[in-house]
Amino acid sequence: MGKTNFLKNNCLINFSTTFGASKINIMNKAELVEAIANSAQITKADAARALDATVESISKALKKGDKISLVGFGTFSVTKRAARTGRNPQTGKAIKIAAKKVAKFKAGATLSATVNK
Repeated sequence: MGKTNFLKNNCLINFSTTFGASKINIMNKAELVEAIANSAQITKADAARALDATVESISKALKKGDKISLVGFGTFSVTKRAARTGRNPQTGKAIKIAAKKVAKFKAGATLSATVNK
């Protein structure tokens, strides 16, 4: 297997790993900023500000309970997960898992078609 992925100081650490013959690459924020800058022909600083503003706007809208729909790309929404009983994997003892809200993303038709090409 390849390197490991973990979150450190709110920053996703890039990793790649191999499953059988296929290799999975994960794009980190710096690589995404560079791709945006190249595609839009803007500076990396401008691309980073645009990405941060986009993520912040989506996060604020989801916090308010709004749904964000980007036609062709997908829809971000919040769903409520009911409280439930789980099991501690080490002891097998039943534990209560509190209800919570979770962010959800459903890919749009264009994105799904692009991924499946």
